Amino acid sequence: MRLKKCLQLAFNIFVHSKLRSWLTVIGIVVGIAAVVAIVSMSLGAQQQLQSRLGSLGADILTISPGAQRAFGGGFGGGGFEGPGGQSTSSTVQKNLTSRDITVLKSIPNIKYVMGEISGRPDITYSSKTAKKSTITGVDTSVWKDMTTETLSSGRFLTTGDMYSVVIGQSVATTVFGKTIPLNAKITIDGRSFNVVGITTEGRSVYVPMEVARPILKDTGDIGDDEFSSILVKISDVSLSNQTVTDITNRLMLSRGILQQNRIDFSVSNPASFQQTIEQTMSTLTLFLSAIAAISLLVGAIGIANTMFTSVLEKTKEIGIMKAIGAQNKDILLIFLLNSGFIGLVGGVGGVLLGVISSNAISSLAGVSSTTSARGGGIGGGIGNLFSSSVVTPQLILGALLFAVLIGMIAGAIPAYRASRLNPVDALRYE
Repeated sequence: MRLKKCLQLAFNIFVHSKLRSWLTVIGIVVGIAAVVAIVSMSLGAQQQLQSRLGSLGADILTISPGAQRAFGGGFGGGGFEGPGGQSTSSTVQKNLTSRDITVLKSIPNIKYVMGEISGRPDITYSSKTAKKSTITGVDTSVWKDMTTETLSSGRFLTTGDMYSVVIGQSVATTVFGKTIPLNAKITIDGRSFNVVGITTEGRSVYVPMEVARPILKDTGDIGDDEFSSILVKISDVSLSNQTVTDITNRLMLSRGILQQNRIDFSVSNPASFQQTIEQTMSTLTLFLSAIAAISLLVGAIGIANTMFTSVLEKTKEIGIMKAIGAQNKDILLIFLLNSGFIGLVGGVGGVLLGVISSNAISSLAGVSSTTSARGGGIGGGIGNLFSSSVVTPQLILGALLFAVLIGMIAGAIPAYRASRLNPVDALRYE
């Protein structure tokens, strides 16, 4: 019997199946939809995570004063906090200085080193004052080579700039209730500055270090020869963990620290953090997919049950086909294709339902995260990770093939039994 004829017969059996066959399809639809929704949202979350951590710069390490010792250890040399930002012990605080920068410059794999100072003075624009706004003092000689910010207009600060600033998009558009254009004048602590650049995001105002230090010293935010943090750009990201270890050891020696539990600084490593989060998300996705697979197992059992019943109902037809020349392999193929059709239809329905569900959940997560962010809540960051879903052609094709495979495996035993029926006994079956 030709394959085309087998396909036609299998399709006819499926189309004219009773209600139980269509109920069986629902089990496959639910299982495939759950898997597609979970995987697509996981892919979207990973994409969001990579985008966000990419904006931090995987090759940028940050050294901060103080060491949070949560849960008996630190992340990347310190600085990892417990849930809700809680630490299980007190923070040791000692400011970073230019001596630390000198020590860091001698460590292998370090390309650039830059100290930053930050504070919250008042900023005035067009007779309107924003209280306690964030300003960041940067070393203009290396800032352009180290910053992860991108410009929407204008330029970065360069050597020779004194009373020039680069402002974040939020400062430029929302803080003062009106848009701040390029070359506008803003006032910080009574000093006038010219806006030479606007970043694509952020709420900070970047000021040359030489000018920022007197301002922040006046407000009491920073002292002489002190830094709020030190940024380190490394040459080889694959050696980031070793570089963190080298930084920790050198600074401990330089600062006269002999015991790990007395470290008074933290080294954050975005590359290591990204790897940890991705591993956690992959494990979570695998766990949720395993739960969703239970629905597929139920659907597979339903297909097997439906196929056994179908074989019993069509025993006489099987006898007739064998009597007119159909071979065992033809009967086997017809019923395997029939169960494959059940899986295929369930897979198509599952993919459609899964895509719709993931988009709906992502939309709700996006609205929720926006509301949390406006209300000052902490849920915005987490919700934003699930505010998009990614449905790839590979995911759709894989889901359909998996559904067909599940159907054919579930129908294999009933199809084999149908192919082994004795034609004489089958014709006598009532």
